[in-house]
Parts: sequence; C-alpha cells; structure tokens
Amino acid sequence: MKEYGKNIQGLVSHLLSIEDREKRTQSAFTVIEIIKQLNPQWKQENDQKLWDDLYIMSDFKLEVDAPFPMPDKKLLGRKPLPIGYPQGEIRFKHYGRNIEKLIELAIEMEDDDEQEAAIIYIGQLMRSFHTTWNRDNFDDGIILDDIKTLSKGKLHIDLDKVKENGLFESNTRRDFKVQQPERSSVTKNRRGNTNNKRRTNHKKRRN
Repeated sequence: MKEYGKNIQGLVSHLLSIEDREKRTQSAFTVIEIIKQLNPQWKQENDQKLWDDLYIMSDFKLEVDAPFPMPDKKLLGRKPLPIGYPQGEIRFKHYGRNIEKLIELAIEMEDDDEQEAAIIYIGQLMRSFHTTWNRDNFDDGIILDDIKTLSKGKLHIDLDKVKENGLFESNTRRDFKVQQPERSSVTKNRRGNTNNKRRTNHKKRRN
C-alpha cells in the first residue's frame, strides 16, 4: 500500500517474524501508533481501517489479538455494487430534478399563501439557474411558463405582479412572509414587550 510507504511495510514484515504472540500484538499496536503520528489527520474512527490495512500489508498472515477481526480476503478487490440512478428524463435539464421535486411539493400545498411563497422561491431558483447558461433575452414570463409546464398548469402566479414587485429576484426573498400558525397569547405578549423594549432602546440611541 503506497500511501504508507516502504518503512511501514518493513515494520509489518518484521511483525511476521516475531514468534511470541503477545510481543507480536504489542508491536502491532506500536505500528498503529506510528502510522497515526505520521498521519495526524486520521482520527479515532479510522482505527478499524488502519488495522484492516495492517492485515492487508501482511497478506492476511498477521495473527494478533487486535481490537478488530481480520477482514475477509475475498472482499479485497471485489467490484462495488452498481449504483441505481433515478429513472425518467428531466424536462428542463438546466433546472435539474430538484426543481421538479420542489414543484411537486408546492402542488400538494393546500394553503394559498404558502403555495404562492413556494412559487416565488422556486421562481427565484429557476431564474438563477437560467441566467447561468443564458443571460440574454431573459424575461420573467419564461420562468412562469416553465413553472406552468412542469406543474401541468397547477401552479400559477400573476405575471404583472411578479414584474412589478420583482418577486423572482433573489433580493426580494426575505420580504415575502409565509403565514405561520398562531401561537399562545403569552408568547405574543412576550414578543410585544420585547418589541417595546427594542423601540425604547432605539429611541435612546438616537438621543
């Protein structure tokens, strides 16, 4: 294993020549500590990997009382299992599949205000993606048409409202509030008192 170098490989070869099992085990722990000192970026959770590599460098001949069992030699060099990829084509590749998932979630929203907030957020993301590959001839109507297409006409927001308020611009994102569930009157009173304190402090600062 080239990442450890010839010196570590030499120490591992020396371990195999030690006849006494207890002494051989102690020496193996010492080799592990030397590897850690040479590679301080490796943390405690990598101990099993270090022991596995020690067994590999010994060609699975090292017999010691280690904290981890010797790995199966058959697993070495085995091809990894194939990774499954999502099926189905992406309608607009420059937006990606995550935009389609967000649109699906927005369709399921029952509250109109929350759904509109979701449309605005999706529109802002789509605009940022759109401008990365085509900065010319850009219009909010393009984003809105793409939202309608991806949602099959289930999501809609007035185009004039979007243009007049710049809703698809990223700097307007924080100005749009999503309706939150009502909280107890005690929480409201606390907030009210906190706001009053802030206002009075603000006035004192001005004076």
